[in-house]
Amino acid sequence: MKKSVLWVLLCYILWGLLPIFWKLLNALNPVYILCSRIVWALVFCFVILICKRELSVIKSLIKNPGLFIYLALCGVFLTINWGSYIWAVNTNHVLDASLAYFINPIISVILGFLLYKERLTALQRLSVAIAFIGIMIPIIKEGAFPWLALIIGGSFSVYSAAKKKVDISSESSNFIETLAIAPFALIVILLFEAKGMGAVGKLRGIEYILLPLSGVVTSVPLLFFSAGIKYIPMSLSGILMYINPTLQFLVGVLIYKESLTVTNIITFAFVWLSLVIFVISSVKSQKDGI
Repeated sequence: MKKSVLWVLLCYILWGLLPIFWKLLNALNPVYILCSRIVWALVFCFVILICKRELSVIKSLIKNPGLFIYLALCGVFLTINWGSYIWAVNTNHVLDASLAYFINPIISVILGFLLYKERLTALQRLSVAIAFIGIMIPIIKEGAFPWLALIIGGSFSVYSAAKKKVDISSESSNFIETLAIAPFALIVILLFEAKGMGAVGKLRGIEYILLPLSGVVTSVPLLFFSAGIKYIPMSLSGILMYINPTLQFLVGVLIYKESLTVTNIITFAFVWLSLVIFVISSVKSQKDGI
């Protein structure tokens, strides 16, 4: 149990500190960074599958067109999530990325209700309503729709909801998802390099190692998550999950000095209140055996 908690905790800490890594690649176009992340994540997953001797599973999946197409669609949503997140970090919108993962559980609750007919408790309905008010505040006050946070959080929520129907290991599914997208990513990388807009000429010496490391920092937290999530209560996992956006918030404000406006503070206050109610509801449901 203690080891499982440690694995999940490490996963969320690494995710929370991830903006620092993507900032190191700030000299490159976010689209190029995204495509490199896809390709190197594929390579890393392939190495893991060799070590775990699961390549036979991959061969059988590739022969199943229906499942392959389904996982490819999951890969599209994952690509949207990765791309919008990288763009947010490298265009000084770390706070938007933080907000995305604060509201992610709320979006997931709504999707669970719409797609899987999951019942919402009274507290969950209140939580969703308060989060909605928080999102509406910048729209009403400044005419600014938090589209970036909703794209990042929404794409990951849709991806997570879709993965509920996939009954294979995370390494195998992640490999297929990135495999489906990798050919397009490789073409984009080659086009960028042909136009002199890629890594060649913009990175120097040891900086090139950051590209393969993008696959490592993508896959390692997922491996930690898979190793621990099966053996800890969902209520505990749900509470630990907020370490990720909290760290992102602190990184954005303290390290990258992103401006925290009054509207930002009010929006986050509503979202945080919503999350407190959401966690209380989750803990209560867990105790009641719901």
